[in-house]
Amino acid sequence: MGLSGPAEAGSAAQPGQSVGLPVGAQIPHGLYWITATNFGVRQTSPGVTPLNVNTTTLAWATPWDIAGGRLQLFAGLPYSAVGPQDSAWQSGVGQPLLAAQLAWDLGGDVGFSYLLGGYLPSRTGFTTQTSSLTHRFALSYVGNDWNVTAHLFYGHFLGDRPPPGVATYPDYMNLDLTATRNFGKWQLGAVAFGSTDLPTGVARYRSQGQVAVGGLVGYNFGPVNLQAFVTRDVIERNYGGRDTRAWLRAIVPLYQDKQEAAPDRTLLTREQTR
Repeated sequence: MGLSGPAEAGSAAQPGQSVGLPVGAQIPHGLYWITATNFGVRQTSPGVTPLNVNTTTLAWATPWDIAGGRLQLFAGLPYSAVGPQDSAWQSGVGQPLLAAQLAWDLGGDVGFSYLLGGYLPSRTGFTTQTSSLTHRFALSYVGNDWNVTAHLFYGHFLGDRPPPGVATYPDYMNLDLTATRNFGKWQLGAVAFGSTDLPTGVARYRSQGQVAVGGLVGYNFGPVNLQAFVTRDVIERNYGGRDTRAWLRAIVPLYQDKQEAAPDRTLLTREQTR
């Protein structure tokens, strides 16, 4: 999220959006619909600032490999609403994302992926509006019913940026962390994420950052995999207060190669759970 004002900024990719997912692993061949919503309240002063973010994503794990990595394509669209410091709510469509990812099976239940994507410009005034590139690197261990994943985001804004005093869009880095274990159809564990603005060269700009931790519970109903988690900031810099956030995600295979899909693990291959 990017908010208006020279001291307000943020990453185009919402921090924490990938926790709970084995994003370093290969997805079983197929087409997936992933929908997520989160609602949180930041304890700003003089009033609180609630924020709701909703995203819908189509993910296609193609049958093609490039340089030994499985090609996976993504298209996402967010819709957000915010009520800054108890004022009137604002809402609108955020920046669409188009991305391609290569995911490699390194053996030993370890996977690595690299994603290159682009956020398209948005006219919603309270979100980031300038186009940007996102580079994402993920490493996942998915053996013995575990999902241990580190997912690093680097975002770089393109083209002309707003003049000082209107908004500042800094490049950014985010890190999403997951350590969960499956117990049959249940998934339980811990999640955490951090984010930081990178230097802008803009005088008087106050760089923002945060670290949040939380817990996750998930259940695989068969065709639908649900995940719910709650996070709380333990460190924040220049956001004006700490954020407490509840998240809900549904993963729905529209088509999936059943020979690759591991039991009770919607987004993992059978080979990576042996």
